[in-house]
Amino acid sequence: MAKFRTHLTLLGSAAALTAGALAPGQLAGAQPAAAASYDWVALGDSYTAGVIPAAGDIFEIPRDGCERTDLSYPQVIDRDLGGLIELTNVSCGAATIEDVTFRAQEPIGRHLPPFSEDPDYPFPPVPPQSEAVKSGTDVITVGVGGNTLGFDEILRKCLELGQGSGGVGTPCKEELAAGIPGKLTKVSKDYDAMLAKLHEKGPHAKILAVGYPTIIPKDTSKCRYNDLHQFLSITQGDLDWLRQDVLEPLNKAIEKSAGAHGSATFVDLYDSTRNHSVCDAGKWVEGILDSDDRPTLVHPNARGHRNAADHVASAILNAIAPS
Repeated sequence: MAKFRTHLTLLGSAAALTAGALAPGQLAGAQPAAAASYDWVALGDSYTAGVIPAAGDIFEIPRDGCERTDLSYPQVIDRDLGGLIELTNVSCGAATIEDVTFRAQEPIGRHLPPFSEDPDYPFPPVPPQSEAVKSGTDVITVGVGGNTLGFDEILRKCLELGQGSGGVGTPCKEELAAGIPGKLTKVSKDYDAMLAKLHEKGPHAKILAVGYPTIIPKDTSKCRYNDLHQFLSITQGDLDWLRQDVLEPLNKAIEKSAGAHGSATFVDLYDSTRNHSVCDAGKWVEGILDSDDRPTLVHPNARGHRNAADHVASAILNAIAPS
């Protein structure tokens, strides 16, 4: 991967920060050239926290059950831009939008029955993530929404309904489709309230609303029925439905909410990951199990987080560039 060698003078030249968004891959190994720092708070769910072993090792001892890993994109960016930005990472696996905004969350760790049991479960509640935002916070990144949509429950139901189908039909769509519009409406409502709260807590902060990567390919013939390293028993028809009517609208809802708030900018991860879905050879998102047969339940691996780090870091640099 190409190394980011542009010297930031603040950090150098504003042009170095803003002249065209930095291409993915350019930020690895960044060495900021100034002691000045900005305060960055990273909020979000498991797609931010990392959670799975394929996204690195849990670095917080003792564990709080949020499962932040050292190869998750906030930690990658922190190493790339550590001399420039002071990171507070309170992202937490299984977080909903309400857990970010106002509600204390009871983390689940890696307690995912029937796939895995966590010996440290249950964990004490953690504060609402918004409490980490202060009046002097400069940048907030937030990647959340999938758990408010109920994607984990939808995924598990699709696995159940697809058993014995031979990969034929759309049993999950037939049972769950009617409830999806209401879930998406709740995502939008909760996201709007969250952005308002974050702006209240950090009135001068630039908010970066991070979307979700491509999980299911456009060509679902790549997805092998009953493959544990892909989507196991979910049928091809249901995968098409999940992509078109659930996951892509989720990203659109987040983008629309961000666009309605002057302090927020949407960071798109979908386009850059189109050829790296669960069913692609060069996957950046693991399937039900990873290549070592560990439960991953459709989460980004280290390569997916590296890609996210490139795009989010570029957005951060643009956000803090002198105007």
